[in-house]
Amino acid sequence: MLARGVTQIRPSGCTLRRGVTVHRPKCSVCVRSSAEPAPEAESLALIQTERSSNLATTSSEYDALSTEKTALQKILYPDQEELPENFEMPIWDHLEELRERVLISALAGAGAILGCFCFSKELILFLEAPVADAGVRFLQLSPGEFFFTTLKTAGYCGLLLAAPTILYEIIAYIIPGLTKSERRFLAPVVFGSSILFYFGLLFSYEILTPAALNFFVSYADGAVESLWSIDQYFEFVLLLMLSTGLSFQVPVIQVMLGQLGVVTSEQMFSVWRYVVVGATVAAAVLTPSTDPFTQGLLAVPLVGLYMGGAAAVRAIEQSRGNQQTA
Repeated sequence: MLARGVTQIRPSGCTLRRGVTVHRPKCSVCVRSSAEPAPEAESLALIQTERSSNLATTSSEYDALSTEKTALQKILYPDQEELPENFEMPIWDHLEELRERVLISALAGAGAILGCFCFSKELILFLEAPVADAGVRFLQLSPGEFFFTTLKTAGYCGLLLAAPTILYEIIAYIIPGLTKSERRFLAPVVFGSSILFYFGLLFSYEILTPAALNFFVSYADGAVESLWSIDQYFEFVLLLMLSTGLSFQVPVIQVMLGQLGVVTSEQMFSVWRYVVVGATVAAAVLTPSTDPFTQGLLAVPLVGLYMGGAAAVRAIEQSRGNQQTA
């Protein structure tokens, strides 16, 4: 029997009695287990650490994707360094500038049309040259038909001569609102578009129109005499030349789409079969005649222009990739 307040140490364990505290040493297994964390706690901590790292990675990737702009967003919301020098103008000044440039364009067009009308007969003879040696005779089938034909011819030729001035006024009006990259991109597009359009007119006058007209004359030879209406002849020639010039803009459209990131060069080359069919259909729609020979003369250059435009887009992509790697 121990007195109150006396502590007894027993090797078998620890017992708490009323007013008496008895200490006994713990075994080695209990000491080791209390010092080491449980396996479940380690697994839970590892899972929480992995989740935190995954969340951090996902958040950083989302931030990177959110900061990367699409091609349309780059046009609508350009970066600050892409903007030109600060230039502000009230809305009334914009309208005043627009009025002046429209007036200059109208005066240039009217002056060119008036000048072409003064040489209308020479223009008529120039446009009759593709069939001048084929024995075709032109007739005026109604009063004033030749007069209105000269007006129509002078109008078309005058607009073609005034096109550089009109195009310059349009570019000068919109260029203050363009970014630096858009300004660098605008000059090659405008220059290439103009060259291709006039080249299309030349191709139509030198190759396409004579081939189509000589086909009609040779087909009717020996059966009927070729007496053509002067008005219908010029509608045929002018429409064929204009449609050919517009169809030669295919590479310009491809380069613009490639620059905006809408389509890639690989996608352009992968649909070449559909391009051949589409060029044939477009030639059938654009050419006023229904013979397959004329349609083929226009379809073949269209396919060649498409392939050239796809090659130009590939060259632009390669140069852009080289700049990014450098």
